[in-house]
Amino acid sequence: MKFFCDFIKNDLRTSFFVLPYAHGKNMKRVTVHDVAAEAKVSLATVDRVLNGRPGVKAATIERVNTVVKKIGFTRDWHAANMAKRRDYKIRFLIPEGDNAFMALLREEVKAASQVEPQRRTFVEANAIPPFDGEALVRELDNIKKDEVTGVVFVATDAPGVKEAIKRLAERGVIPITLVSDIPNSMRAHFVGIDHIAAGRTAASLLGRFIKPNKGKVAVVAGSMLLRDHVDRRFGFEQVISSEYQGIEVLPVCEGLDDNKMTQLLVEASLKTHPDLIGIYNVGAAKRGLISALKAHNKQDDVCVVAHDLTDDSREALRDGTFDAVINQDPPHQVRSAIRLVRAYADKSAFEESQERIKIDIFLRDNLID
Repeated sequence: MKFFCDFIKNDLRTSFFVLPYAHGKNMKRVTVHDVAAEAKVSLATVDRVLNGRPGVKAATIERVNTVVKKIGFTRDWHAANMAKRRDYKIRFLIPEGDNAFMALLREEVKAASQVEPQRRTFVEANAIPPFDGEALVRELDNIKKDEVTGVVFVATDAPGVKEAIKRLAERGVIPITLVSDIPNSMRAHFVGIDHIAAGRTAASLLGRFIKPNKGKVAVVAGSMLLRDHVDRRFGFEQVISSEYQGIEVLPVCEGLDDNKMTQLLVEASLKTHPDLIGIYNVGAAKRGLISALKAHNKQDDVCVVAHDLTDDSREALRDGTFDAVINQDPPHQVRSAIRLVRAYADKSAFEESQERIKIDIFLRDNLID
């Protein structure tokens, strides 16, 4: 019994940061004992509240949380995990292929796998076929609770995926959608930019670049099975239709983020619409778009706004083929997904602002080498 009590005391003692705390006239270090004393509850009650365990009255929970904020108490999750021997196993499902942005995500996951073990977090990445809802469903259904803590995946809004997310969550695995979301599903959190806002931003940029000229604008997407592409297009058309009546948006072309297919689609648009004055590249196949424009010597005549600052889009900005690139931050997205899996696993709070992925706009003038 003494061993058990000592273990509990040591576990509690090592599970928290201790920070300076003004108590009376002296500065001391904040511990779980200070929380218990200030809230007038036992150490066991504090432990239940901090870990979200049942058996505590709502009024008591509120009192403990108020004290935690008042005295600046902060949990040391690393120490807690070491004391409890808790491991986090996180699996990323990243679409395979030559998508340059997805390659950046894979690189960031690989980098995280090297540093996260010091936080008892073990990260791996599995490749899945792009735009393949059935393959994603199979992958999610094959994941067992004892294999991983959470799964981070680029969601394809295809039949069966929402139900697979529900089954995954019910098995006790934390689902986090990355880059492309499935709202109104049982995913725990979405890590990515506001894609409607990104589309609206693209429209504002392209409209200003084109004005006062009038003509047609092509929208080149990867697939309308991706919610991010759907939302970008929606936001884009919202702004163009309301603010730039002289611009006609053509029906979306789906190139499946394949460079060769995208090149053929853009070349067909250039031939069919000699008054094409702009292109919004919603998807990732930028090399195909660049090849089509240069093959028809249109790189100086057609304004282009694209997504994601990769090697090809960076070069296209430098030589003037692209006018602007809307970027999201792959390192931030991977780090955020990992933090969120840990937070949901621990039932702990997280800083919303820290996990918000910002929209960055790059022109030739603000490129960083």
